[in-house]
Amino acid sequence: MKVPPGSQSSLREANRARVIESLTRHGRLTQVELAQLTGLSPATVSNIVKEMVAAHVVVTSTTIRTGRRAIEVKLARRIGLVAGLHFSSRHLRIAIADVGHTIVAENRVPLALDHRHDSEFDRAALLLGDMLETIDASVTDLLSIGLAVPAPLDSRTGRLSSPGLLRGWDGISLAETLSRRLEVPVFADSEGHLGALAEARFGAARDTRGAAYLRLGHTISAGLVIDGQVFSGVTGKAGQIGHLTIDENGPLCRCGSRGCLETLAGGPALVDLFRDDPGMQRVHDILVHAERGDAAARRAIADAGRHIGVAVASLSNLFDPEVIVVGGELAEAGELLLAPLRHAMDRSALRSSTGLPDVVAGELGERAELIGTIAFAVENTPLPVAAAAQPAPATTAAGPSDAGASATD
Repeated sequence: MKVPPGSQSSLREANRARVIESLTRHGRLTQVELAQLTGLSPATVSNIVKEMVAAHVVVTSTTIRTGRRAIEVKLARRIGLVAGLHFSSRHLRIAIADVGHTIVAENRVPLALDHRHDSEFDRAALLLGDMLETIDASVTDLLSIGLAVPAPLDSRTGRLSSPGLLRGWDGISLAETLSRRLEVPVFADSEGHLGALAEARFGAARDTRGAAYLRLGHTISAGLVIDGQVFSGVTGKAGQIGHLTIDENGPLCRCGSRGCLETLAGGPALVDLFRDDPGMQRVHDILVHAERGDAAARRAIADAGRHIGVAVASLSNLFDPEVIVVGGELAEAGELLLAPLRHAMDRSALRSSTGLPDVVAGELGERAELIGTIAFAVENTPLPVAAAAQPAPATTAAGPSDAGASATD
């Protein structure tokens, strides 16, 4: 039945849509936070939440995370599931979550260094099917899939925007290819952008007007966030800080240039410093030795921090972020990396009246990009707003759905 515009029914639908949009964006919120974000009165939010709890569109629970007892609201799993796939240079991470961003299944497997899209998409499809079985679901239960890859993607074509950065993945519309294989809508972007999205929604870049997220690991990339939205650039290459030239006479980079940041501070460059040491053949090994006090490992990480700081100074001058969030495997070095990074940035960046941007460690760790794929899938998937107006489903033999606690502040 179509609702006449301007009627009380259309107003309620619009208000429900605002509540669901806020929950889709932020995962879970208290009723007070919902009122602030939607501009609705606390009483209106409370009534909407009660209606949607009865319809099993949301569930509620008691929380004290805001400092006092409050009712927290999230979208119910009944609305549907989404999946996230993060192909990094060395690992595939998969997660399945409900539209409230609660992850219900997760897996991680290693990848060969020069993996190809066709074989890895086959592998991902098998793993995803097995994971769905463990939660009594199937691929048909998925509303959408978020996909992250370690190279910039052109949103207009779905293809890598810089050929050669990810061999075996060039010339393919990645989202379309995976979507045809699984018969599920797929939304794809670079890992730097989706890591930035995750930190902006749920991590260290929350409530900032402008933020930069650095992903430091086997490769180096970044994501830029402006007023809560990831800035991708015209062809998706925004944030490719790993290919800023630090030394024009430096080592040859995989992109074809010389002296890029990746050639001096990326995972392979650090590991190559210890090529004759069988105990340090991965970035993780270097981090462990550094934590134990190994002087060479500590120096390698500090030097990497200085190189990154020079690049971040240029990023700061161009983009003027409020905060710079450092994530990825190398961020596990903590202040051993961040202190020289800040020092190099302090020497080269242009100061504003409020000083330099804060440089902080990411709050989501190496799972940031995976969490970003889930958020990206949810935010690009239209949710059934009208479901809130439907009567609650009948109780099954397995028992009633968990509708949560009473919807009061």
